[in-house]
Amino acid sequence: MEEVLTFTFNHATILHMKRTISIKLIMTHEQSDQLKALRTEFNAACNSIIPVVKEQRCWNKVDLHHLVYYPLRLQTKLGSQMTCNVIRAVCDAYKALKLKKSDDVPAINFKPTSSIHYDKRTYSIKENTLSLYTLNNRIQVSMQLGEFQENYLKQGTPKEAEVICRKGTWYFNLSLDYPEPTPFTNAKIIAVDLGENNLAVISTGKIFKGGKIWHEREKYLGHRSRLQSNGSQSAKQRLKKVSGKESRRMKHTDHVISKQVVEEAASAGAGIIVLENLTNIRKRIRARKRERSRHNKWSFNQLQQFVEYKAQARGIRVIYVNPAYSSKLCSVCGNLGKRLKHRFRCLCGSQQHADLNASHNLCRFALSADSAMYAVNHTYVASLSRP
Repeated sequence: MEEVLTFTFNHATILHMKRTISIKLIMTHEQSDQLKALRTEFNAACNSIIPVVKEQRCWNKVDLHHLVYYPLRLQTKLGSQMTCNVIRAVCDAYKALKLKKSDDVPAINFKPTSSIHYDKRTYSIKENTLSLYTLNNRIQVSMQLGEFQENYLKQGTPKEAEVICRKGTWYFNLSLDYPEPTPFTNAKIIAVDLGENNLAVISTGKIFKGGKIWHEREKYLGHRSRLQSNGSQSAKQRLKKVSGKESRRMKHTDHVISKQVVEEAASAGAGIIVLENLTNIRKRIRARKRERSRHNKWSFNQLQQFVEYKAQARGIRVIYVNPAYSSKLCSVCGNLGKRLKHRFRCLCGSQQHADLNASHNLCRFALSADSAMYAVNHTYVASLSRP
């Protein structure tokens, strides 16, 4: 279903976007030991200023710098810039909590194995060699770059980074300012209807079925239930491992689907992807306990976020509309129809796949919006008649 929008595009306010790449580091045992010593000192310094943050309720970088900078320099072996990085890491951790004035300030614990924050003054990149600050001197390590990382390094501007060790291997997680791509000027739109039986249905006719994912969720749900009823220490450890495996699998699935959604939009020449505003949908669901558990595992928000940033990288805009009545209305005549499982019928004679019909309605809702710059809070249904 092709629709044409008449919205005015304004991209002057968007200058760049953030991207993060993970680079594997190749180093000797001696270099690894130097980074481990720095990591221990860095996170111990972070923990040492937590009491000041709690007492003063201060996580502003400038104000906290005046409170703790000189004591940190005397108490630790860190250099001046790495001390500033310690203050920044603590402030960022507290800002992520989004505390209100009435909230108590919790004590954050930085584990000895946490990451080390680097900035432009504590690292440098020259071709495939990375220079890193340590407690003794700078070390030169090789970066194992793939085609993906090389492309981003060529086009992006390196900013802050996190150095982290996973299973004995060090990684350099580098944040880059990536240039905004040329936006699609075509006003054609496509819409995506999300669900459980069908994970995503695009208005172009492409359907991502969820039967396999549904089966795996049921399997994991039964496995977790048996482990929880056991209650032993080994069962709890196994439960944590199983939960992580399930979330990683769903994350991979959402990455695959979101990439194909954006590719479908690009191949169709669409400049806008319409998604459903599903805020507070879990609060509105009325179902049995087992069904609620499955609904709570539905990662629609993660999938939408993946679609957003992948679409942004292709210059495609994403907007949200209220999906009310999208599954009940006929996309051809606008009247109320009847849905039986995956089949939608209307008195006008229209017969469609129910989720495909819903995606077509999302396109209509987007056309009724006053602007494509903001989410639609209320769907316009005043002129829709009942059969």
